[in-house]
Amino acid sequence: MKRILIIDDAATVRMFHRGILEGAGYQVEEAVNGVEALEKALLTPFDLYIVDVNMPKLDGYGFLRELRNQNLPQVPAIMVSTEATADDRRRAYAAGANLYLVKPTRPDQLVAPIALLLGEVSP
Repeated sequence: MKRILIIDDAATVRMFHRGILEGAGYQVEEAVNGVEALEKALLTPFDLYIVDVNMPKLDGYGFLRELRNQNLPQVPAIMVSTEATADDRRRAYAAGANLYLVKPTRPDQLVAPIALLLGEVSP
């Protein structure tokens, strides 16, 4: 079973995403900020990361930059944020995101790209 780490400081967003992903058959863990997420990733790497931008301690951009500099399998990361400008998208991709989605996300907007990024479906 593929393991996904949801990184978001908002409990309601984590619960919403967890429900969608567990319903799609994924094993889900959560982190409330980039520091906690990095600690979890270093202990046991995940198959995919869903990352918020605005978080305390270490934001999503910082987390992705740190993650991409680790000697870990480099797996897909989807940044999900309320920030919707072209500059936000550029910063996310520069930090190492594979996809950028704007909140709120619909279940199909989350599950379809995850399956594609994990190689579970043909494009």
